[in-house]
Amino acid sequence: MSFSGKYQMESHENFESFMEAIGLPDELIQEGKDIKSISEIEETGDHFKVTVTTGTKILTNSFTIGQETELESPTGEKVNSVVMREGNKLTAILNGIEYVTELTDSNTLVNTMTLSVMSYKRTSKRM
Repeated sequence: MSFSGKYQMESHENFESFMEAIGLPDELIQEGKDIKSISEIEETGDHFKVTVTTGTKILTNSFTIGQETELESPTGEKVNSVVMREGNKLTAILNGIEYVTELTDSNTLVNTMTLSVMSYKRTSKRM
């Protein structure tokens, strides 16, 4: 399955406590907790461009599977990492946080961020 497309968040779990744990300021947590973010993914072979729009905040990362690249974390920090792909799952580790983006079916994108024993899960549907 291709990741390419636009997805709107339908639900999320553990947003506030996870974002607090990774150091996002309270005002950004409060601002972002009720906004349905939109993720746009462009997949061309092994190259990806991912743009996540949450209200007025736009986060864009471009990467090639298996190659080290600079990625921006949700806190705005730039970190070098390698994104790997296994089937319909993309994984990367940024500052000790494991990021997993999985296409569970042709219309459902699930993003999970895990820090130690705490996780944040966001489920989005293709638009």
